[in-house]
Amino acid sequence: MSTAIGAAASAPATTSSVLRAARAAISRQTGVRVVESLAGGSFSLHLILDLGRKSAEETLWVAGARARFRLTRTWAWGRGNLFAREFLFGLTATQAQKVGNHWVSARAGTSGYVRVKSYFSIPSPVGYLPPANGTTLSTTVADGVHVYVLAWTTAATKSMPKASNTMTFSAAGATLPVELIETTSRGTVTTKYSRWGEHVAVRAPPVASTISYSEATS
Repeated sequence: MSTAIGAAASAPATTSSVLRAARAAISRQTGVRVVESLAGGSFSLHLILDLGRKSAEETLWVAGARARFRLTRTWAWGRGNLFAREFLFGLTATQAQKVGNHWVSARAGTSGYVRVKSYFSIPSPVGYLPPANGTTLSTTVADGVHVYVLAWTTAATKSMPKASNTMTFSAAGATLPVELIETTSRGTVTTKYSRWGEHVAVRAPPVASTISYSEATS
């Protein structure tokens, strides 16, 4: 049992104690790898995101668009196929052709930076944690490892259907998320977390392989 939850065997884990331990454990991490995919429905999505405190790097496949993004606090870069340059970068066909295989670069504070940063808008795992009320806790063994499983439902809104959610956490050592599964009438989104504590070091692409967002859109 995680020491953050309590070392005493006479004090079994509860929904509230698992959530408290998870928040504390996540706050201490320097980075994490997030792999998210959507199954079902007419919309395809798959992404791999290495998320650090000051920088991030992502590979994204969505609706036929394939793109890579790099982000720091001062710069953002994006590169992708023709559909990605039009669909994700918001370029016209002519502008997308001009960009070619270059990385599109944008300085912080510009519209290009904001656009690229929007593709890193996946909340921290803390943002996905449910309230204790209405959430049930169970324990099981997955791949030979003891885990906690929280289950809850999210009410439908005007833009989102009702969702059934399960989030799995390590029950040994730090109480960190392992997997989140969200199922709605639109399909199932599976998010896997790994490489907790990684340091994400993003390098700028070579200058010769970049084109500024302002130049691309001029």
